[in-house]
Amino acid sequence: MADFSSYGGPSAEWLAVEATLPSKTFDLTQDPTTLKGIVNAGREEVAAKTMETLSSKVHIRDHIIPTRDYSTIQARSYRPVSKPADEKLPVYLFFHGGGFLFGTVSSDDAACAQIAINIGIAVLNVNYRHTPEHTFPVAWNDTQDSFAWLHQHITEVGGDPEKVLVGGISAGGQLTASLVLEKHLGKALTEFPPIAGQILIIPALAHLDTYAEGPLKLMKSPEISSYAENEFAPVLPKATVEFFINLLKTGTPDLKDTKLNIVNASPEEVKGLPPTVFGIAGLDPLRDEALLYAKLLTEAGVPTEVRLFKGVPHGFRRFGSALKASKHWDDTTEEGILWALGKPSATGKFVVNVKE
Repeated sequence: MADFSSYGGPSAEWLAVEATLPSKTFDLTQDPTTLKGIVNAGREEVAAKTMETLSSKVHIRDHIIPTRDYSTIQARSYRPVSKPADEKLPVYLFFHGGGFLFGTVSSDDAACAQIAINIGIAVLNVNYRHTPEHTFPVAWNDTQDSFAWLHQHITEVGGDPEKVLVGGISAGGQLTASLVLEKHLGKALTEFPPIAGQILIIPALAHLDTYAEGPLKLMKSPEISSYAENEFAPVLPKATVEFFINLLKTGTPDLKDTKLNIVNASPEEVKGLPPTVFGIAGLDPLRDEALLYAKLLTEAGVPTEVRLFKGVPHGFRRFGSALKASKHWDDTTEEGILWALGKPSATGKFVVNVKE
């Protein structure tokens, strides 16, 4: 039985940051649409400031992706100016975080541009549709449609179809893990080349309504689970998870649902998945489901790289240089992409690399 409680608890550095915050999480009493506008505006402002130093280093193009329900979504590609225009680059298909409520195509400009510049690849940033206007499973369908569009327009972004990786943060990590698993199981996107790797940063991999029948049964005891330990954690306490889920309107899913309960896949189902990178926060209710999925993949023979950011909460990257863990986050993504592209071998040994 698993016990990951040793990865919990706040760091002194985080406590210093937390002491400066006006609130530990979002104001859940606000109208969701109003809250979304406020959060998105703040995220876009931060990204725009950083882009002042990055924009000259990347070629940026906007794209419109048609969806299966005859609508469209926005996407944006980033390609380093240091690379020849005719060079076919690896492509990182990126899905932002935000509880399926927050995020725009501009809110993650800086993160995507930084990845493209630092490791010399193309990045496609997809603005899947959000709650409360769009409920389950619209975002999941949008991510699959964007994967298909990317392969159908691979020359438009100057990409190599054999080197497409998929990754995301939080909700985007769930979308990524579902896309990769469903393609692997032959449920979707079977006509396209294999995925070169997946990058799962603080991912949601289990549905709260069925958590007790899934991840919790694998834990040594309910008391040491990350949901118990981090029920009132900053940024993403349990109440905020519930707020996001209620807006998504999923209903109670099947325990084996490949969109909402990815962590409950069997060893046979995950065997053969592409190299997978995990970035996991210790002070996060979602910690255990990510560690359990990492353990499952590792023991099923999937090449894995697991990094645990100890002492910090979900979504801590927004605090930038105030936390040294922010550099660990960036390194996990960038080094992880290059590691996956190197076609690593599986070790079969579940190793958690703790970053403090």
